[in-house]
Amino acid sequence: MPGPQGPWEPVREDLAETGAAVVYGTLGTWSAYLQQPEVLQPLLGRDWARYLSQPHPRSKERFLASRLLLRQAAAEAIGTVPELVDLAYHPGGRPYVRGCDQIDISLSHTEEVMIVGVTRRGRIGVDVELAGRRMAGTASETQGFTHVELADLDRAPASRRNDLLVRLWTLKEAYSKALGQGLRFRFTEFGFALDGAGARLMQPDGRPVAGGSAWTFVTFLVEPRYVVSVAVYDSGFGGGVDLSVETALDDGLLDTLLRASDWR
Repeated sequence: MPGPQGPWEPVREDLAETGAAVVYGTLGTWSAYLQQPEVLQPLLGRDWARYLSQPHPRSKERFLASRLLLRQAAAEAIGTVPELVDLAYHPGGRPYVRGCDQIDISLSHTEEVMIVGVTRRGRIGVDVELAGRRMAGTASETQGFTHVELADLDRAPASRRNDLLVRLWTLKEAYSKALGQGLRFRFTEFGFALDGAGARLMQPDGRPVAGGSAWTFVTFLVEPRYVVSVAVYDSGFGGGVDLSVETALDDGLLDTLLRASDWR
């Protein structure tokens, strides 16, 4: 997504057709829209204090651009404007839209790339890593993967080992984010069997996880130096959900909120 102007129609189409959408932006293109300080505080809302607390100009820029992308994507999903998206955070840091449990959101960023996931079917987690991140032969390899995963890697060509490790790591990050656990969930307590661009959730001993069919996992490249993995849990809500805030809220309440914000 090159900027707030979109095009956002593919996001709405994906949500309507599949129940989930994933968008990405680059820091350079999105930070170009953040040169008007007078609009930053109302745009960030309760994130304003977190923005001011960022220790370095670069971290401030990344925080600002990533929250703008997240707010814009959530706004498009529920049919409103970013200024009216009230972002909040669970104790573990997982973001959500306050007062709008029709959707679930997830955010990840590294270096120049920001990823946002939105779903109306249940839970979503996204993660992005530099494709060239070195993991083979490091502590991450021995501490972050099951014995079955490492045995599978041993059977793969040595030239692909690091690429597969990065892919598995991003899948684990995305899955744990969807669960709301982050790095508190030990990565040796679950594993993945890679299957084309997708993956299947496995127990540490290599057996399929009960109920794992409700999860969808996919990995792809962007920009193209970055590996992105997405985990989506279908809670069985179905596909016929109208996400617009205008239908999700009582008409009288909506009118009161709009008058209070002076937005139509």
